[in-house]
Amino acid sequence: MEAQSSSGLLVSRKRRRDGSNGEPEDGERLGKVPRCTVGLRHPAPFADELMPADAKPYERVGMEEAKRGTPPDRPVRVYADGIFDVFHSGHARALMQAKCLFPNTHLIVGVCSDALTHKYKGFTVMNEDERYDAVRHCRYVDEVVRNAPWTLTPEFLAKHRIDFVAHDDIPYSSAGSDDVYKHIKEAGMFAPTQRTEGISTSDIITRIVRDYDVYVRRNLQRGYTAKELNVSYINEKKYHLQERVDKVKKKVRDVEEKSKEFVQKVEEKSIDLIQKWEEKSREFIGNFLQMFGPEGALKHMLKEGKGRMLQAISPRQSPNSSPTREERSPSPTFRLPFFSKTSPPPSPPPHHSGARELSRDAEDQRDDCRRRAEQ
Repeated sequence: MEAQSSSGLLVSRKRRRDGSNGEPEDGERLGKVPRCTVGLRHPAPFADELMPADAKPYERVGMEEAKRGTPPDRPVRVYADGIFDVFHSGHARALMQAKCLFPNTHLIVGVCSDALTHKYKGFTVMNEDERYDAVRHCRYVDEVVRNAPWTLTPEFLAKHRIDFVAHDDIPYSSAGSDDVYKHIKEAGMFAPTQRTEGISTSDIITRIVRDYDVYVRRNLQRGYTAKELNVSYINEKKYHLQERVDKVKKKVRDVEEKSKEFVQKVEEKSIDLIQKWEEKSREFIGNFLQMFGPEGALKHMLKEGKGRMLQAISPRQSPNSSPTREERSPSPTFRLPFFSKTSPPPSPPPHHSGARELSRDAEDQRDDCRRRAEQ
């Protein structure tokens, strides 16, 4: 079967040392395995639905022969029994260890009925049909025995041709016996496995009982009625009130978280603004000093303007030699027309042609004025 062909991949997951629960020790790493499809397509069959075995007499395989390996048509038949209530990973690991005990293993799993379990162990969460179905869908199981006996008898071992019985080696006291597997151990048919610490059916039930209110409220939210949960009317209202209170608390926490995020964003933005302001301030101060500082551009501009102003208002330097009296141009004289006869204007010096022209014009103007007066 495919499960048998995949047993080689599972050997690396066996317990390496005593008390390691099938997990690698600290510092120990599992090697990589090649990609392949090892899953089964069908659940394991029930023992009472299988065809009867061949007519050959039952001969048990010894431990040494089983470890060396048996022919393909004669696998080592290993039997593991239990209640398997609320099937979990601890059950699966125990069955995995039983499957990997020998190179060629046919794993038979016995599941006790409700009547037997309630009598010797206590009430179960799952009924027997649910437990049967859960076990037969485990990939390591090759065959399931329903209504398995609490104590294994030689007749039962011979009927199912069992070679070894796998179970943890802790003495299991029940049904008036200190260890129900004592006679199996004495017969050399016992193959020990290891329990997985931290997970068991009792642990799971303890978690549910411990957080009873949480799970009741959970199921009420999911649509279960108070009657289905065996909850009184008062407790139902109490749970609904608690649910509302929790919702309000959750909203308050959400608002607080959002407020914290908002404050954090504001702080980040304020830090960015302060940094930008500092950069702009340094830039502004630098520009101010560049303009108005001791060696700034304004000082050079004022110096340059002052120089131009002084140059504009200062008198021009007079020449070294002043002209003679003859060379100086006479100042113009203005006389009224009725004084023109007695005091004619002096004629300009002969060497100034421009002055002569001006005097002629003045004489012409005076003549015109006299003519107008006489008329």
